[in-house]
Amino acid sequence: MLKVVENLKVLYRYRVLIQSLISRELKARYRGTVLGFLWSFINPLLLMIIYTIVFGFIIGPRDPAFGSNRVLYALFLFCGVLPWSWFSSSSIESANILMIQGNLIKKVLFPAEILPVVVVTSNFIHFLFGLPILLAAKLLIILFVPQAPPFSLYLALLPLVMFVQFVFSLGFGFLISSLTVHFRDIKDILSNLLTFWFFATPIIYPMTFPAIQQSNLFRFFLNLNPMTHIIQGYHDTLFAGRPPDWLHLGGTLLFALLLFWAGHTVFDRLRDSFPEEV
Repeated sequence: MLKVVENLKVLYRYRVLIQSLISRELKARYRGTVLGFLWSFINPLLLMIIYTIVFGFIIGPRDPAFGSNRVLYALFLFCGVLPWSWFSSSSIESANILMIQGNLIKKVLFPAEILPVVVVTSNFIHFLFGLPILLAAKLLIILFVPQAPPFSLYLALLPLVMFVQFVFSLGFGFLISSLTVHFRDIKDILSNLLTFWFFATPIIYPMTFPAIQQSNLFRFFLNLNPMTHIIQGYHDTLFAGRPPDWLHLGGTLLFALLLFWAGHTVFDRLRDSFPEEV
């Protein structure tokens, strides 16, 4: 644990370099495009429109909690899809980052652990760009849909949910990036795992779905999934306007801290082999 604390101090000392790399990553993502950073707002807007059409109007809500209100269901859906996109993008990019930036790793004085930090933070910033789109959509729905849950003071707890996800994503990023250097198959396994993980997380369905409420086994496995409680935290604070489940979110935070420690420990032990493997 003391080793992790020392390395966190190293990250703080390299904060200017981290900021520079994040800025470079954000600029490179839309370099050469006509609209530039506007795509950071357009992409989540288009994503929300697509999910509204497909799941709201073509498939339609199947949970009694939404009745026949397709727009309300689409908002619920987007409250989960947006943070999931942050997590899945961070995971996929973390699996490749050490190999992509192999020229930096081979430099003696370059701290390799800042690369997963850059990946998770840059995707977090893109998540923040999409958040105003979500809040604007909720405002419009409140104005035109009578039974829509209003904004509440519990929205102020949203940063706490984001912090839990950030720690969890960073711990997973450390672990997956270090292991992928030695086991390249992890990249392909991860893409399939994330697909399964998406459907094993209550994003397109709520925990009140009848099939889940009627099965203790389903609820047991869903509650083992840390992303379940993170996504529910977003649904509670953003969609429903209520406080998150403190017991489950607190347990997820403890697990995220443990994953961060384990991921960083594995990363630190394997760091000497990175220059040779990449």
